[in-house]
Amino acid sequence: MKLFQCQSCSNVLYFENRTCESCGHRLAYLPEAGTLSAIEPAGEDTWVPLVAPTRPGRFCANAVYDACNWLVPPGSDQAFCLACRHNGTIPNVSDPPQLAAWQQIEVAKHRLFYTLLRWNLPLKTRNEDPAHGLLFDFLSDPPETQGPKVLTGHDNGLITIALVEADDVEREKRRKGMGEPYRTLIGHFRHEVGHHYWDILVRDGGKLEACRAMFGDDTQDYGAALQRHYADGAPPDWQEHFVSTYATSHPWEDFAETWAHYLHIVDTLEMASAFGLEVKPSLGNTDALSARVNFDPYEANGIRPIIDAWLPFVFAMNCVNRAMGNRDLYPFVLSPAVIQKLGFIHDLVHGRV
Repeated sequence: MKLFQCQSCSNVLYFENRTCESCGHRLAYLPEAGTLSAIEPAGEDTWVPLVAPTRPGRFCANAVYDACNWLVPPGSDQAFCLACRHNGTIPNVSDPPQLAAWQQIEVAKHRLFYTLLRWNLPLKTRNEDPAHGLLFDFLSDPPETQGPKVLTGHDNGLITIALVEADDVEREKRRKGMGEPYRTLIGHFRHEVGHHYWDILVRDGGKLEACRAMFGDDTQDYGAALQRHYADGAPPDWQEHFVSTYATSHPWEDFAETWAHYLHIVDTLEMASAFGLEVKPSLGNTDALSARVNFDPYEANGIRPIIDAWLPFVFAMNCVNRAMGNRDLYPFVLSPAVIQKLGFIHDLVHGRV
């Protein structure tokens, strides 16, 4: 994620900012330009972005719920922006707790779309592709007597996010119960969309054999593999080959987990680059722990520069978190085999597989 700058007063802005805290200008994100802009009213529901004064637009329909601050592209007849037009079922906005949960979920979803748009990945709605278009359902659990709890998951382009995942307490309970070192809303989005892009880029993109050579035979029974995973757990040497224990359950999950981690790493490094961060320990013989994040990881030429910057950076950030009594920012080990898999994802999103 980048930092942005107010076109009116040059104040530093963040992706989720709705108003410039310095000059008071209302802000909007222009997805086709990939930038946040100060805006000024131009009559009725039209706004003029200062970054592109000849391209007035209007807010996504979800802006009235403070769930979106993106502008609909100029000339579009869509009510929703490029991110929100992929919404299927949304929570009951008349219920304050559900509305608050949905607003948190939309923050994570919009960060996901920032990434997908940066790489110009295929983004078709269900109207454009009724069979496999990307669609999100944000669902609340029914009363206990009326059915099972909602499960977050993916099915042919339909991604379901359980609304309860926006509850920090409940999400932490599930993280501990499932023995996970990391569980966040953005993590759910990045993982589940990985399944979608396995369908689009691998299965339908003619990359099956290359992917199987890296992640294994995906034709093995998925249901049986999950049952075996939950019954027996991960193999003892899993860290030598997989980024997480869940990745060991089936090649589809290995791909989705690796995809999610690639997105974690690239987006975090972009923010580190935006702040000009450098890791340079004050001890001697620490070249392996030194890094300067002075490049755009979204445009990196191969996985190696990303990993060379990530490992020292995340080691330092983990140490900072421990100093505050918190868990590691990134509680995972990247073995050579995992780095090779991350390289496959990198090449896939850049069209080099």
